[in-house]
Amino acid sequence: MNTKRIIYTLLLACIMLTAFTIVSNERGSHDIDPAVKAEVLQVLDEYMATFNANDLAAWEKTYHFPHYRLASGNMSVLDKAGLRDPAKVFTPLKQAGWHHSVWDHRNIVQASDTKVHVDTQFSRYKEDGTKIGTYESLYIVTKENGRWGVKLRSSYAE
Repeated sequence: MNTKRIIYTLLLACIMLTAFTIVSNERGSHDIDPAVKAEVLQVLDEYMATFNANDLAAWEKTYHFPHYRLASGNMSVLDKAGLRDPAKVFTPLKQAGWHHSVWDHRNIVQASDTKVHVDTQFSRYKEDGTKIGTYESLYIVTKENGRWGVKLRSSYAE
């Protein structure tokens, strides 16, 4: 083998090794730390429990602000906790027969140490257990100031 070919082969091997190392060390894909997963699912459990309890103040404690929601073709931004009237949040749901919601699935599809994308589906139910509807969503959960919280929700719910 001539010298040029050896140098070319070594150079190509170095480039490939570097590219492989960069890709294999990337977070933000399917490499999910079990501790991160547990913390994120705990936040989502608290999110649903406080929502079902109609406790707006506790529900907002599971958020990070500004908090974003994309639904029905509109992006809403909540700059801080305490800006909404609980009656305006929960009364329309109750008037539609809503009693509680349940996670159908929560699949972490991408994760890093500070941001997680969660493919979710939840269903809304009447008090007698009759299903009102099922809604797919994407939740972005972030770790800010040492705490996990829901930063953005993109939902097909109204």
